[in-house]
Amino acid sequence: MENSYLVWIIVGVVALLIIWAIAKYNRFVKLRNNRENAFADIDVQLKQRHDLIPQLVATVKGYAGHEKETLDRIVNARAGAVNARNINEKIVAENALSSALAGLKITVEAYPDLKANTNFMQLQEEISDIENKLAAVRRYFNSATKELNTAIAMFPANIIANMFGFKKEMMFDLGIAERKTLEQAPQISF
Repeated sequence: MENSYLVWIIVGVVALLIIWAIAKYNRFVKLRNNRENAFADIDVQLKQRHDLIPQLVATVKGYAGHEKETLDRIVNARAGAVNARNINEKIVAENALSSALAGLKITVEAYPDLKANTNFMQLQEEISDIENKLAAVRRYFNSATKELNTAIAMFPANIIANMFGFKKEMMFDLGIAERKTLEQAPQISF
C-alpha cells in the first residue's frame, strides 16, 4: 500500500513538472511572437523611410553634387537595410543607415539654399515624422525584447528556454553614431 502512495506522489510531481514546462514554453513562444509583432510595426516605418531616402538624396544631389561620398554612403546603407533578411540583420543595417543620414544632416548645414528648398524641407519633415514614429515603435520593440530576455534568463525557466533553443535577443538601440551625437553637449551660438 505504501508503495502505491509513493508511485502516485512521483506521478503527481512528474505531471506538475510537465505542466510547468509546457506553461513556460508557451510563455516563451508568446513573448517571442510579441517581439516579432513589435518588429513588424518597425518594418512599416522603415519601409516608409526607405521610400523617402532616394527622393532626399536626389534633392541634395542637385545642390551638393560634390558630396558624392556622403550620398553614396546613404544609398549603400539603404540598400543594405532593404536587403537585410532577419531582425538582427535589419537592426545592424538600420543603425548603419541612421549613421549615414546623420552624416547627411551635417553636410546640409553647409548649403543654406538647400535648407530653404521647399521640396527638401517637406522631405525633411516627412523623415522627421517617420523618425519620431520609429522611436515610439523601437521603445515598444525593446520592451518586448527585454521581457523575452528576462524570461529566458530567469532560473529555473532558463532550463526550459535552453532545451528549446530560446536565446537572448538583440535590442534595437540607437547605434554608435547616434549615441556619440547624443553624448556630445549641444553647441549654442548667439
